[in-house]
Amino acid sequence: MPATGDRNDPYSQFNFIVEVDGVIIGGFAEVSGIGMENEIIEYRNGDEDITVRKLPGKAKYSNLVLKWGLTQGRELWEWRQLVIAGQTDRRPGTIQLLDEARQPALQWDFREGWPCKLEGPALNAKGSDVAISTLEIAHEGIRQQ
Repeated sequence: MPATGDRNDPYSQFNFIVEVDGVIIGGFAEVSGIGMENEIIEYRNGDEDITVRKLPGKAKYSNLVLKWGLTQGRELWEWRQLVIAGQTDRRPGTIQLLDEARQPALQWDFREGWPCKLEGPALNAKGSDVAISTLEIAHEGIRQQ
């Protein structure tokens, strides 16, 4: 007997867009670090048994890690140079996961992002791989839309 409900297939991981301050900033090969956690505060009353309570502490957000094939574009390099020069330029951004029709399916918005680390490509005269650079963005919060 055929199913009567709509299919709910998972999304592919390769179909995404990254925007910073409303501008698509590059064609990225990989985005990781979409995560958050709370510190754990352990507490025990003196009149209780040996059980320790675990309370939520400060929220922490993972750095976003963006990897892309190196091109002539210098926007990310120049953004990082501002931070090195002491002019931290904090920007909001969005990561959109697209469905099969390339329409937005899920979205993560981060706030107060700034580039905390930039790593150039590993170069090897014996290889034929694309030159991949990595940018880490520190931020102060992320939420899924």
